[in-house]
Amino acid sequence: MPTPDDEDQLEQTKMSFGEHLEELRSALIKSALAIAAGFAIGLLLGWDIVNYVQTPLRDGLENHYKGRVERQELQRLEQLKAAGADVPDNLPEAAKEFAAQGLVPHDLYVDPQSLLEALQARWPERFAGADLPAQQSQSPVLQQDQMLKLQVYQPLAEDPRMRIIGLGVEEPFVVYIKASLVAGIVIASPFVFYFLWEFVAAGLYRSERSYVYTYLPLSIGLFVAGAALAFYVAFGYVLEFLFWFFETTNTDPDPRLSYWITLVLLLPLGFGISFQLPLIMLAIERIGLVSIDLYLRKWRIAVLIICTLSMFLTPADPMSMVIMATPLVALYFGGILLCKYMPGAHGKAERLADPD
Repeated sequence: MPTPDDEDQLEQTKMSFGEHLEELRSALIKSALAIAAGFAIGLLLGWDIVNYVQTPLRDGLENHYKGRVERQELQRLEQLKAAGADVPDNLPEAAKEFAAQGLVPHDLYVDPQSLLEALQARWPERFAGADLPAQQSQSPVLQQDQMLKLQVYQPLAEDPRMRIIGLGVEEPFVVYIKASLVAGIVIASPFVFYFLWEFVAAGLYRSERSYVYTYLPLSIGLFVAGAALAFYVAFGYVLEFLFWFFETTNTDPDPRLSYWITLVLLLPLGFGISFQLPLIMLAIERIGLVSIDLYLRKWRIAVLIICTLSMFLTPADPMSMVIMATPLVALYFGGILLCKYMPGAHGKAERLADPD
């Protein structure tokens, strides 16, 4: 409830409608200038941001192809073992160690005559008298069974499949501008909040402003925690699940830069907004729509709703849904504690349930 001092202070800050519009215009202009300045700084950081947000995708591609190499190597070792060759005792572990080196095997077929000529040109003293069998040297048409099969290894980092593509000629530029703009908004956001807060705070009581000072940092912290969970944890499981379908259908992923940037923006945003759950619970409890007792009695329904929303807010893989739903369930009970122990009057529903 506002105190007499609050009423006096509010009386002193009263303005006409025209003055309010002028204050709002000033706040919006200063906010726009702050965003423009942030965008200018973002242009300097744009390429670094684009490269950084590709990290989960590159890691996902690397794990995907290393897994394929591991399975191929295990199959090769099993064939050697069946043929009676000397192979390690623990074949899965040996295949895993080979894949960890980051080398991708490729089969190449070489014309023996061309190979011999190259060797004679490089080391004439060692291969001067060498020749091919008559049936190979006299064959007018080279057949595959007459070629020399070689297995070569390429570092995974140099594999063309590790590259993230852009289809349109303008796509890298658009992605760069988008990343720079988002960075600019993030950089300018403290100033934008400050300018808008100056306009809003003039019409609030001191006690009402104290709520903003208390809950705004908490809201920002929850949003950052949710976005960080999505970027550093959930993306790995999302990509592992999606790449599994490529392996099952025997196809190679060819990720597009603009689609990935969109996913990078949307998934952390969904996580960050969903992490506002405790504050939403506190708000609707304070205005009297629900009571703490109702939160406690309906917790099973709340968990079901959380799991359902997590299913829609994340890609189709179960792991990312669990990654979102688990902290949200914890935040639900944290919201109950927030309603119970944070200072301030409880809502009408709570007061009716407990008249004392």
